[in-house]
Amino acid sequence: MTTTTKKSNYYFTQEHEDAIINYALSTDKMVRTKLYIELIQPAFDEMVDKIIFTYKFNTLPNIDSLREECKIWLTTILDKYDTTKGFKAFSYYSVITKNWFIQNVKKTNKERKREVLIDDAEKELEEASESEPNDYESEREQSEFWGHLMTQISEWEKLDLRENEKKVLSAINHIFSNIDNIEIFNKKAIYLYIREITGLNTKQVVSGLSGIKSKYKIFKEDWDNGEV
Repeated sequence: MTTTTKKSNYYFTQEHEDAIINYALSTDKMVRTKLYIELIQPAFDEMVDKIIFTYKFNTLPNIDSLREECKIWLTTILDKYDTTKGFKAFSYYSVITKNWFIQNVKKTNKERKREVLIDDAEKELEEASESEPNDYESEREQSEFWGHLMTQISEWEKLDLRENEKKVLSAINHIFSNIDNIEIFNKKAIYLYIREITGLNTKQVVSGLSGIKSKYKIFKEDWDNGEV
């Protein structure tokens, strides 16, 4: 019993190979048209569809229009087939068709990445504009904060404080009142200024600050909660 095995490229037989060779060699428009309509076009249509399915190019957006675009593109390079190169027309056109779709995949991925980057950038700008107050509002809020704090410090000076606390608080009031004329680079510089103004040593300054820090913490919490 004899069994026949259908070739995987049964749609692209030697007859189709010969048709492409004759098309490339011919200069007669009528001959070319007949070869293309009767043999080459049906083979190309089947080849393109199978390549799309095999390599899963059907996930590309607008695949239907890409399919037709590829088939049209193939007609423009029919006469580029060189019979002297030694490879079959089927292999040649299969490879360049697959590469054509691969280039479209790369192009699509690049466009998608660009769209994602643009979307992310727009989102960040929107979030920034929503979350960041404008310069005027920020400066006004800061000015109000320092104004209320200076008023609060003046109230603290009226309290029954320890002697070192009074000296430290008075020094802080002086520093804040002359902040534009004093070069303060870090926390250590503030301690040095307080020491210089009060005549206290570091340990005495730290001790005097402890009670003031507690008062400031309460003030800051009230400010943040809108209670000042």
